[in-house]
Amino acid sequence: MVTRPVVVISASIGAGHDGAARELARRLTRLGFPVLRLDFLDLLPPGLGCALRSTYARQLRTAPATWGWLLRAAAGPRLSAQAAALSARAAAGRMLAAIDPAAAVVISTYPLATQVLGRLRRCGRVTAPTAAVMTDPSVHTLCVAPGIDVHLAPGLPTAAQVQRHGFQAVPVSPIVDPAFRPVHHNAEKAAARRRLGLPTDERLAVVVAGSWGVGDVEWTARDTAASGTAIPVVVCGRNDFLRRRLGRSGDAIALGWVGTMPELLRAADVVVHNASGLSSVEAMASGVPLISYRCLPGHGAANAAVLAAANLSPWPHTPHELAAELSLALDGSAILRQRAALAAAAASADAAEVIAGLAGIVAPPAGSMAA
Repeated sequence: MVTRPVVVISASIGAGHDGAARELARRLTRLGFPVLRLDFLDLLPPGLGCALRSTYARQLRTAPATWGWLLRAAAGPRLSAQAAALSARAAAGRMLAAIDPAAAVVISTYPLATQVLGRLRRCGRVTAPTAAVMTDPSVHTLCVAPGIDVHLAPGLPTAAQVQRHGFQAVPVSPIVDPAFRPVHHNAEKAAARRRLGLPTDERLAVVVAGSWGVGDVEWTARDTAASGTAIPVVVCGRNDFLRRRLGRSGDAIALGWVGTMPELLRAADVVVHNASGLSSVEAMASGVPLISYRCLPGHGAANAAVLAAANLSPWPHTPHELAAELSLALDGSAILRQRAALAAAAASADAAEVIAGLAGIVAPPAGSMAA
């Protein structure tokens, strides 16, 4: 029986980082590892984590273009080094105190935590092997770090980006809950719609915009409805204001926080997304065609570009182009293209098994696996 724990450091910003951490923890627990999950925001000085979360949410809701500018600036060597140094000064002590000295492996699913963890590993203050998990299709400079022993990349396109940053990557299969699976037959889809109170005889386009419901979501719903191809079903997440506005407008079926996303995706004919985060991976695992549209500046646009290049999710830029892609998705053409692209991009290694393998490594801090 395994007695040494695996430590997983995530961040409660959006849902993607926590989603990957939760699924990794589930898989590692099944392999017999005790798992300790930490929130990077809790490791910051009191009040700073909450301020970081609220500032990021406000930025995406009110001035998303500034987020794109900030990410582009932070990709430069000078600003990325400064961000890493500031993160380390703010969180290194608390992170070190929270990590079990007997840990078998320490994992980060959040970029700033990755930077701090890499520094602690490189200077020998963390002696356990370390891993960083890429949670987006695109890889920003802050997602990779010297001192991290293994960078886990869901799929070959993401692994190639890690390598372009100068690090070796281990491609792994998507880190998504097995509850996200393709619908078995039309009767199952109809039953899911009835349970969710959705129309059973209409084409449904599920519109996702992250757990916070940010971006040009209302325009996406209007453009989808105007296409005449499908009824938009908008997952507004925690954005109650958006849900109420859409409910009054009549442009879409507006849902709040959905605790049954696997069932909702089995009820969907197509998913339209603006950030290519956790919901996109879940949709692909559910066998539902994806479309990127009105993407958030910064990570949303970067992710959409990667998915479009890999033929995993087209990226229309106008309502007319959106209507054309919706038609392809609904006539079955898009899902065939997506399946072929998924087969080409897929990796067979399981992230939890790779991490379990790391637990047997006995070596001094080796720094990065730079190519």
